[in-house]
Amino acid sequence: MPARSTAQQKAAGAALAAKRGEQPKGSLKGASKHMARSMTEDELQALAKTPHQALPDRKP
Repeated sequence: MPARSTAQQKAAGAALAAKRGEQPKGSLKGASKHMARSMTEDELQALAKTPHQALPDRKP
């Protein structure tokens, strides 16, 4: 499932880093905090690796 905006991609990347232990979970806010709790590492990786050339900054 690809990301629909660069904001969603960045949030998934932050949540993935926290899930892997590379970043403290307490530093997450908003969407990334929710993603870290509700999504698996594989789902987060699929969102985070989406090429961002054609993505809008925010979801319309």
